[in-house]
Amino acid sequence: MTVPDGTVVVAVRDAMPYLTAWLDPLVGRAPGRLEVVAVDDGSTDGGGELLDEYAARHPGLFRVVHRPGPGGPAGPVGRGAAPGRGRYVLFLGADDRLGGEALERLVAAADAWGSDVVVPGRAGADGRPVPRGRFPGGAGPVGSADPAPAWAPVWVPAGTELFRLDLVRRHGPRRDEGLTVLSDRPFTQEAFLRAGRVSVLADADCSFLVPREDRGGVTGPAGAPDRLRGIAALRQAAAELAAPGAESDAVRARSFARDVPRVLQEGFLLLDHGLQERVCVEVDRLVERFGAREVYHRLPVAARVRIELAAVVGPEALRDQIRYEAAHGEPPVVVDGRRHYAAFPAFRDARLGLPDELFLLREEPTAEAVPPRFGLARQLWRGVVPARLRRRLWRHPLRRALRGAGRRPGGA
Repeated sequence: MTVPDGTVVVAVRDAMPYLTAWLDPLVGRAPGRLEVVAVDDGSTDGGGELLDEYAARHPGLFRVVHRPGPGGPAGPVGRGAAPGRGRYVLFLGADDRLGGEALERLVAAADAWGSDVVVPGRAGADGRPVPRGRFPGGAGPVGSADPAPAWAPVWVPAGTELFRLDLVRRHGPRRDEGLTVLSDRPFTQEAFLRAGRVSVLADADCSFLVPREDRGGVTGPAGAPDRLRGIAALRQAAAELAAPGAESDAVRARSFARDVPRVLQEGFLLLDHGLQERVCVEVDRLVERFGAREVYHRLPVAARVRIELAAVVGPEALRDQIRYEAAHGEPPVVVDGRRHYAAFPAFRDARLGLPDELFLLREEPTAEAVPPRFGLARQLWRGVVPARLRRRLWRHPLRRALRGAGRRPGGA
């Protein structure tokens, strides 16, 4: 049996009518190059039956796995990858669109570069916004400690990368079915860190996210504690696999610069006080467990201030910080000697006792003392005598005669 180039795994739950628009463009692709494994996660809108119809009409292209649902997002994609036959596997949602020849281009890039993971370019359809990563150039291999792969699961929604199926089978990156949100992030992070080579194909859009009016899908809504559990699982995967030094710092800084501060934004103000306390306790555990303070210098000042307020002070001061940022944006700058500080309300508040370094924006370099090139007499000569006159005296015949006399043995 011909081995397909790629297996596309799609998790489906109550995705009608988007599902038909997702499936139709796949029909007629090059025979034997692609297979689609669709996992029906207990759909109640007829989506499961529609998948069976497509599989019956296109037996070499579509396969369907039914599972009772609803469940977390990790279960469907994990079960979809298990029967995959392709050399590579791509995980998509039912609200994604695969761009024209996208899979072929991703596979060709992986083969050309010998890559285990290829990060695709993505775009929003019909006005849906999608963050665009600042990758180094349009395409090419990148190192695991470089900015692009360290941040790719943030810039590009995690789990949408192309993975070499052999890598997934050999190492079995984790998909924690107990996580209701961010369950694909530990999987992606582990694959990144185990990969022999990670590459980026960002010069064209390979898949498109389509806006859904119901905001549905397998993931569903997630609260702050659920998100923090997902972040903890992500950090644990990185802590076990990232090489100490630049690689570890890069992947650790990502979560504390972006993931954790997202929980501590204006949505935090809408939580009841008991839940706010719980969030702060969980943030404190993350900070202590994964050494967040060691990478504070790599975080935006506002992010590390919010994290530290949550971890060591508590909800009240954190609420004040969030409200201040929403109302004022950037704070004034306080200059103390060579140091420039972000003067948020918590800066030098004796009741809070936060260190100045937490608010440090930058420090001017120390002016190095330049050793004098000339003695004191010459410095005075150059400072008092105009340059034009110095040049005339330098060329005077008497000066040359005196220098010649001084070089003769026994000269005056």
